[in-house]
Amino acid sequence: MRSTVRQLLSVLVLASALLLLGPSVGSAAEDGHRIDINSASVSELATLPGIGEAKAKAIVEYRAADPFKTVDDLKKVKGIGEKTLDALRPDIMVGAGAGTK
Repeated sequence: MRSTVRQLLSVLVLASALLLLGPSVGSAAEDGHRIDINSASVSELATLPGIGEAKAKAIVEYRAADPFKTVDDLKKVKGIGEKTLDALRPDIMVGAGAGTK
């Protein structure tokens, strides 16, 4: 009986510690901030899921020539397909000035 109580207490202490001390893991959308793919820096874009520095640079280079009008336009960037775009959707947006050169 004491062993069971100790195990239960250990689990509760561990769970409490994780809740209080653990890092907040979530998407940008969960904290109310979405990244504008037409104005974000390479370093901001690189924080998105599935986007490293190389893809972030490709996004910036693509939009310099042709700004994004919709989030779906991101698929025009080499290396970004439907699966990647679906993972990004909650975290990205196209700003109000989209499509103007």
